[in-house]
Amino acid sequence: MARNRMLWRDLWHLRGQVFAAALVVACGVAAFVSLRATYESLLSARDGYYQAQRFADVFAQLKRAPSSQASRIAEIPGVGEVRTRVVLEVTLDVPGLDEPASGRLVSIPQRRAPMLNDLILRAGRYVDPRRDDEVIASEPFATANNLQLDDDVGAIINGRWKRLRIVGVALSPEYIYELGGGAIIPDNRHFGVLWMGERALASAYNMDGAFNDVSLSLTAGASEADVIERLDLLLARYGGLGAYGREEQLSHRLISDEISQNRVTSTFVPSIFLGVAAFLLHIVLSRLTTLQRTQIGLLKAFGYTNREVGAHYLGFALVTVLLGLALGAALGVYGGTWLTAMYRDFYRFPHLDYVVSSRVMSLTLLIVVAAACIGALGAVRRAVKLPPAEAMRPEPPAEFRAGLLERSGLSARLPSSARMILRGIARRRGKAVLAALGIACAVGILIVGRFGLDAMNYLLRVQFQVVQRDDLMVTFTEPVSGSVRNELMRLPGVLTAEPFRAVPAKLRFEHRSKRIQLTGLSTNGGLRGLVDAKLRPVALPISGVVLTRKLGEVLGVGAGDIITASVLEGARPERALQVVSLVDEPVGIGAYMDLHALNSLLREAGSISGAFLEVDPRQAPALYRALKRLPSVGGVALRDANLRSFEKILDRSMRTISVVEVLFACVIAFGVVYNGARIALSERGNELASLRVLGFTRGEVTRLLLGEQGVLTLLAIPLGFVLGIWTAWLLSERLNTELYRIPLVIESATLSFAVVVIVVAALLSGMLVARRINRLDLIAVLKTRE
Repeated sequence: MARNRMLWRDLWHLRGQVFAAALVVACGVAAFVSLRATYESLLSARDGYYQAQRFADVFAQLKRAPSSQASRIAEIPGVGEVRTRVVLEVTLDVPGLDEPASGRLVSIPQRRAPMLNDLILRAGRYVDPRRDDEVIASEPFATANNLQLDDDVGAIINGRWKRLRIVGVALSPEYIYELGGGAIIPDNRHFGVLWMGERALASAYNMDGAFNDVSLSLTAGASEADVIERLDLLLARYGGLGAYGREEQLSHRLISDEISQNRVTSTFVPSIFLGVAAFLLHIVLSRLTTLQRTQIGLLKAFGYTNREVGAHYLGFALVTVLLGLALGAALGVYGGTWLTAMYRDFYRFPHLDYVVSSRVMSLTLLIVVAAACIGALGAVRRAVKLPPAEAMRPEPPAEFRAGLLERSGLSARLPSSARMILRGIARRRGKAVLAALGIACAVGILIVGRFGLDAMNYLLRVQFQVVQRDDLMVTFTEPVSGSVRNELMRLPGVLTAEPFRAVPAKLRFEHRSKRIQLTGLSTNGGLRGLVDAKLRPVALPISGVVLTRKLGEVLGVGAGDIITASVLEGARPERALQVVSLVDEPVGIGAYMDLHALNSLLREAGSISGAFLEVDPRQAPALYRALKRLPSVGGVALRDANLRSFEKILDRSMRTISVVEVLFACVIAFGVVYNGARIALSERGNELASLRVLGFTRGEVTRLLLGEQGVLTLLAIPLGFVLGIWTAWLLSERLNTELYRIPLVIESATLSFAVVVIVVAALLSGMLVARRINRLDLIAVLKTRE
């Protein structure tokens, strides 16, 4: 068919621009397929896991309650199934690990039976009810420490040293993301969950016939808020610390935030790439319809309908995006497979397979076809509306009149080449604006590609150099006297010990409330800092409370407001507190008071929950050995271990993803700049060839064309900075959660990198275009109809 031959001829003639646009489409498709399918795979794996292992809906911790209360909990309207447990924190001595590790002992039935938060045995067997030293270890902990079946782990259980033998390795839906107390990221080498027979664990802690942890499921249509309220009333007399729903369960919250982030990213990032692709198609097809005015007129004169002419140019766009779709889908599947493999290391699912559903591929096809139609819309409309008689005539020349340059008198001071460059831009203002906008988009995408890495590096510096300056944090199994600080100072290598008191509390303001850990710090301490948005130290007030800014947003309070704090421990006092100031912490939410003020609120004589320690690294091994044997220590969190885990996550995820995003952004940058230069050459080919006939050298002609592109590139870079920073701000706002905040931080190196990439893309494009200028057919120019 003649029209098909014309289409393939046009595609081949513009193969450079077509390939550049197809690469941009491929980047968008690859991002969408990899991220969207990973999002769906994570969502499917999580929901299937929860259903198969009967993940609970409501959780509560308490001091101690008799087992008989389980039946009363089951009688609460809306409660389906109840599981009571004994859960305790211990210090572990792991073979091959110098530092002390922290463990969470969780009781399980004596004989295996279906239960809420059920286990999946990955190796070994269930515990023997006749033995009191057998445990099942969590798979992440066992893998990180290379623990095998029948290996022993030492633990301080109720003040006594005990060897625990690993007889099984398991996973639980409760610990998809396994975090220890006080940790902000998983450190599987230093924290693990150990499941132990109910009778053995209860006997060791004098908890026979009692429980301190309860999980329950809800019946269909039950009100979670009503169940939580009734459960809190029931458990208050037993030291209940406040029940909470699945949305506040730490592991679920972290995996859900990651899934939500994938959903945002899988929508946001590909839309940028495909938007740029639509823009490129628009300018390519606009240029094509301009150059083919006579051809369009001949087609219509020979009887081709407007629909057939429009279909020809729409087909050009569709072939381009379908080429990008094929390449992008292959890249997307590869990238999604790698991304899913990375998530398997961070999130512990029994099965997590990367699956590209037909829904994702259908949606991808719909999006790229829509991008092609949007990009081709203007050009197709122009081709369809062009009457044959008018199309057969050359396009009327533009009107020339004195512009701002001439009226200001500056033109006389500029060399002729500069005047010609500036006049060329002024005569084609609309096209110049579009070209500059395309380059600005490329600059913006380069900034966004590196923004995540800049933000996470900043978060790391703030958290581990400004906020968290201690070497390790020690927590006790129970609140102890403040005099224990002196005993800590006598431990080998301890240079400074700053005590703290932490209690669970519910903060209320008007109709809003939030369960939170209220922490009392030493006012003269230097190991745990409070800072504002500009990283300036914030002094802890003698009275009142300091909230993190995110917690202030959740409660809707600011400095000077009065909140109600209900302590969920001990005598459970309730007091009105003034919010003195808000501090900025990138991870978690918190409320801070002066240590003595919190002790007074609790009506305690200076008790503490733990201490931040500064340690002499030369004596650290001796300190670690001592801490492993202290019966009152419930957990140890090492700053360096957290930092290493953070950097490992950065290396394996953020840095790799940022490299891919930057590579995609470089493709866009080159595609936009190259297309702009090629289109400028095509539109002005006759004009430039005429200059050659009039005696201009190849170098002078090349400088005239590329000079325009250089000016537009320089004008576009500041605009690109604005677009990139604005887009990064949008992302930081969308990724602002209670667990972490992505700060709007863009390093000067990122801005410099964007400039360098755009300049290099411009130079490479200029070299390619210069070769074509050198091959201009001067004879054809002399035959051109004017």
